[in-house]
Order: sequence, then structure tokens, then C-alpha cells
Amino acid sequence: MSSQSAAIVVRRFGARDTLATWNVFYAAVRETAVADYSPEQVVAWAPDSINLTEWRRRRLGSHTFVAVENEVVVGFVDVTDEGLLDMLFVHPDWGCRGAARLLVQRVIAQAEDLGLSRVHTHASRTARPVFERLGFVVDRVNEQNWIRGQNLPNYDMHLDLI
Repeated sequence: MSSQSAAIVVRRFGARDTLATWNVFYAAVRETAVADYSPEQVVAWAPDSINLTEWRRRRLGSHTFVAVENEVVVGFVDVTDEGLLDMLFVHPDWGCRGAARLLVQRVIAQAEDLGLSRVHTHASRTARPVFERLGFVVDRVNEQNWIRGQNLPNYDMHLDLI
């Protein structure tokens, strides 16, 4: 199933998308999250290097979708069989063009295909407003979210599908 808005198309992640999705993640955290997190927190969240084999394995281990414009991966999202939307990132150069909305719509369709009644996520301070615009509500503040020795508080949120 594909979704389309202007020139953005959403399709399933393939192994060929490994580096492109890492680059989207890195740019989104390093360029966007700096408004909400310290430089040390941002570097812990998106280090200069990553094990791409493990990154690919994690993307292939869940239902991962990529947003593509003119054959360039501009964003990605994934959801587990349990309804955890674990990653939602859009490259800053493609922000505010509907990619996040299309990706979440695809996650919702996948969750419904899995028979789930709820999708939940752990949203960063940066992503919280995006998720709220897409209908998610905050369940609680997670003050103890540790990544590579840095505490990056986030928000447990959910979206009911029924």
C-alpha cells in the first residue's frame, strides 16, 4: 500500500534504505532536536557513527516505512506488532510538507491490519507537538529516558484507533 501527497510517496523499508534512513535520523536529531536538548544529549541520541547492520536489523524487525520524494528518502517510521511507534523522523529539509502525516497514516493502517486498537509512542520534546497535531495524547512525562549516559526526557503518548 502506498500513500501520496504531492510528490511524497510512502513505501515499505528495504535494506537499500539503511544508510538513507540513518542519514534522516542523524539530520533530524542534530538539526532539529537542538532546540529542545543540550549538545551532549543530542550527540548521545545521534552519535557520529552507528552500526548500520544493527540499524538495518532493527528496521527490518518491525514494520518500517519510508517517505520518498523523487527517489530520495525524506523520512521514515516504524511500528511493532504490539503497536509501538518507535521511530518517526523527517529530514529537516523536508519538514512541513506532510511527510510525517503520511507516515503516521501508514502506521495507523498497519496497526489496523494487525488488529490493534491503539498505537503508542515515546515522543521527544521536539516531536510532541507533531504527535499532538496527529491526534496523539500524552499519558505521562517520562523523566528517566537514558541514552548513552544522557537523560533525554520524553512523553509516553497514545492514539486510540477505535
